[in-house]
Amino acid sequence: MPAARGDGEQKEPTVRPADPALAEVRFLTVAEVATLMRVSKMTVYRMVHAGELPAVRVGRSFRVPEKAVHEYLRAAFIETA
Repeated sequence: MPAARGDGEQKEPTVRPADPALAEVRFLTVAEVATLMRVSKMTVYRMVHAGELPAVRVGRSFRVPEKAVHEYLRAAFIETA
């Protein structure tokens, strides 16, 4: 339960991840990844299940690190003549 403050408001507890590097990670939903990549959500799910795109399972949904999406797109870029 948040600690009570003298002015009648309650202060939210600060939660810090065990690994400070995780505080910098921005996660995207499957729908956000699909929009960013201009593909269907099913395509993103296939990429996650195939191991092409790393993801974290949160309950029944997946979250994909934004950096992983950018790295995937950078690696998949094909330069033409």
